Amino acid sequence: MVYAVGGNALSPPGETSGDEHALVLAKVMSDVVDLLEAGWSVVLTHGNGPQVGELMSLDVDVSHPMDEWVAATQGMIGHTLSLQLNSILKHRHRPERTAVVLTRVIVDETDSAFDLPTKPVGPILSAQEVMERDWDIATTVNGPRRVVASPSPKSILDLDVIRTLVEQRAVVICGGGGGIPVMESGRQYNGIPAVIDKDRLSSLLAVDLQAEALIISTGVPAVYTNFGQEDQCEHRHLTVDEAQQHLDDGQFPAGSMGPKVNSMIDAIRALPTMRSILCQPGDALSAMRGDAGTTLSQDD
Repeated sequence: MVYAVGGNALSPPGETSGDEHALVLAKVMSDVVDLLEAGWSVVLTHGNGPQVGELMSLDVDVSHPMDEWVAATQGMIGHTLSLQLNSILKHRHRPERTAVVLTRVIVDETDSAFDLPTKPVGPILSAQEVMERDWDIATTVNGPRRVVASPSPKSILDLDVIRTLVEQRAVVICGGGGGIPVMESGRQYNGIPAVIDKDRLSSLLAVDLQAEALIISTGVPAVYTNFGQEDQCEHRHLTVDEAQQHLDDGQFPAGSMGPKVNSMIDAIRALPTMRSILCQPGDALSAMRGDAGTTLSQDD
């Protein structure tokens, strides 16, 4: 199973307190251990948006390229998750241990995302920085920010390493922030300034590993249509065709639920036997039983 958790769950923005952050993280850890005790092997992927933004805001000289910040946060977050999970596994007398894999992901230089960068990264920029930096910059609701491309993941450079660790029953923590985007040029790999969507990478990883399940853990209990309206509807189950129709109808915005549902659809279409689930942290086992979250399948 591939279990994807968002970067905000690991370091929430805004007014979320430390206690609330700790509770969300505890639920993620509980999900992983519950799944292990139910007999699943678990590969854990995670976001890194808040963490990358914080590090980039400290890089006053802009001396580090974007791909190095993604690599840095993979190591930081992986270390934190690994320590916590190993402690729980030891306390529970479980045999598994964790392995953190710095994950490189190949993208295509001809991807159309490079023609129009749209993914905001880093802090709000001052007027002087806007003038001085040789970046693509867009105006956001909070002010001008650097934007980079968000290309599709083409292949996972470290897939064989991850697969071998899974076979050894390790809990693999990998694919942080959607992976470190690299391009292949002749015999050389080069990091590039881009951000790969974490859920799209998790979907690709689940398919490549021939996983039996993909769980996307997020801040809402399930997939809703007409979300926030009086007639909002929570869906416990959707077929791929139903989910695609709702997506086409604009029910799932591009900045929130859209990429998650799209990734779930892609996973099922590539591997129809897979179970593709969205749920809140703490609901993984209930969602696997169909009692929580939303499950996508090929047919009714």
